[in-house]
Amino acid sequence: MKYLFVALILMLFVAVPAFSQTSPPPVSGRINPDRIRQQDISNREWQLRNFGKEPGRPTDRRQVEALMKQTEEDFNRILFLHNEIAHAISSNNDLNYQFVSDATGEIKKRASRVQSSLHLAPEEGRVIEKAQEFNDSQMKDALIKLCKQIRSFVTNPSIENPGTVDAKHLTKARGDLESVIQLSGQINRLSKNHK
Repeated sequence: MKYLFVALILMLFVAVPAFSQTSPPPVSGRINPDRIRQQDISNREWQLRNFGKEPGRPTDRRQVEALMKQTEEDFNRILFLHNEIAHAISSNNDLNYQFVSDATGEIKKRASRVQSSLHLAPEEGRVIEKAQEFNDSQMKDALIKLCKQIRSFVTNPSIENPGTVDAKHLTKARGDLESVIQLSGQINRLSKNHK
């Protein structure tokens, strides 16, 4: 648990807006690997030159510590709720819709805050697949999918190994976190109808 928190904190200072640039245009219908490699090198150079100077980053040590503490709390609470949901759906009991509503509402709030704190908003121009609509009979399946999305975000190599910068993994982490936010919001809305 502590390892994942350290990884998140390092991401807070490593994830930069440079990765929000769109992919290079294809050359003759295919992607130009030399251009991608050059863009990656430029992004890394920019990151090294501007480390700690990104706009919107807290500059006061107390602000940084408060942000780190809040991010740790949010991350740990999301993992705790993930485990509680997994336990609820694996039991043979009927779903407690009050619990589902409360848990998914809190996951959405905390995941949104993690997204903002770590600057993991989806890249401009990149289409994030919207969570599919589902009905009451599909609630357990939706909760299973939410747990898988949380697990995918938490185990993403850019979270586990923040010292390595990989645009592909960072893009996946952004998409996974956005999916957690969207899906938890949908589940929350549907579960409120059953209270």
